[in-house]
Amino acid sequence: MNIFSKTIAVALCLFVGAVSFPCFAQPHSVQSGLKDAYKDYFKVGVALNVRNFSEAEQRVVLANFNSVTCENAMKPGELHPAEDVWRWERADSIANWCRRNHIPMRGHCLVWHNQFANWMLLDKEGRPVAKEVFYERLRRHIHTVMNRYKDVVYCWDVVNEAIADHPGPAGVPYRESQLYKLCGDEFIAKAFEFAREADPKAQLFYNDYNAADKGKCQRICNMVKKMKDAGVPIDGIGMQGHYNIYGPTMGEVSAAIEKYASIVGHIQITELDIRVNKEMGGQLQFSRQGVEIKSHIRTLHTRQYDQLFKTLRRHRDVIDVVTFWNLSDRDSWLGTSNYPLLFDKELKPKKAYYMVRDFNPAFDSIKPM
Repeated sequence: MNIFSKTIAVALCLFVGAVSFPCFAQPHSVQSGLKDAYKDYFKVGVALNVRNFSEAEQRVVLANFNSVTCENAMKPGELHPAEDVWRWERADSIANWCRRNHIPMRGHCLVWHNQFANWMLLDKEGRPVAKEVFYERLRRHIHTVMNRYKDVVYCWDVVNEAIADHPGPAGVPYRESQLYKLCGDEFIAKAFEFAREADPKAQLFYNDYNAADKGKCQRICNMVKKMKDAGVPIDGIGMQGHYNIYGPTMGEVSAAIEKYASIVGHIQITELDIRVNKEMGGQLQFSRQGVEIKSHIRTLHTRQYDQLFKTLRRHRDVIDVVTFWNLSDRDSWLGTSNYPLLFDKELKPKKAYYMVRDFNPAFDSIKPM
């Protein structure tokens, strides 16, 4: 194809994209899987639970992903429900599969107000302990977990979702969790310090949802910068990608990535799904009913994934990995009716999958009309 023909093809694709969604014409190459398509950009990851290891699911994972996160099995409450009780079976089964298949893991997560090992905060009578007691318990937990998996886990979400969706009284940016009530924001610094002690080589992340929201983005940046200025070893920021077919805008995503990149060296999209209703974020008060998946809904779903990955490719200099929050709609925390992932409830790839995989790099530099 000569230069004139290529120009006409690009123009036609832009025109079609303006009225429907970007066309499939002349993909750069048809790849064998997502990880191959993005080998020059970033890792492509997936969150798995112990139900995700049928023969068919293993084939899909091995073909498409080169990073794995435990959806729930490494969370504190799952691993360490009581002081002298450890439940390693589920996390070990996923980690051992990754070891056998030479797939590195993201560790998720060491400290979260939800699914936390709440016994750390209380004495035998159920009263709050002194924060020094809590810190010693937390340190032992972090060291034990990280040392068990340090051969396969390359980074950890050390603290998850500590910033509030809206500022509290007097502009306080933090979530009013039991952790914050006991320790203030010091628990964030301590968790990162303990994690660096346990594994000096692991990358350490702060992770949160609605991270592309302008106000919350600023609150996250303020916290991370404050911590880093005080010597807290925060290496990166995890942007949970719990989006919908209407938002966020790609301008908001780009602005957030650029802002985070000004204070940390690593950014990861950690929990990606795109639902078909208007809800967004990581809260558990969501609608599992979804909407009827009509043709225009599929078009919007495909378009949002296409535009998002085009945006992420433009930021490949700072993005290390993009992780989908589960393998198929069947296992999604959002429910199948919210149509959130690239594989449907039958494990079949959607049109969005092919749009994400079979991109043409030549189109990435072209801005929409």
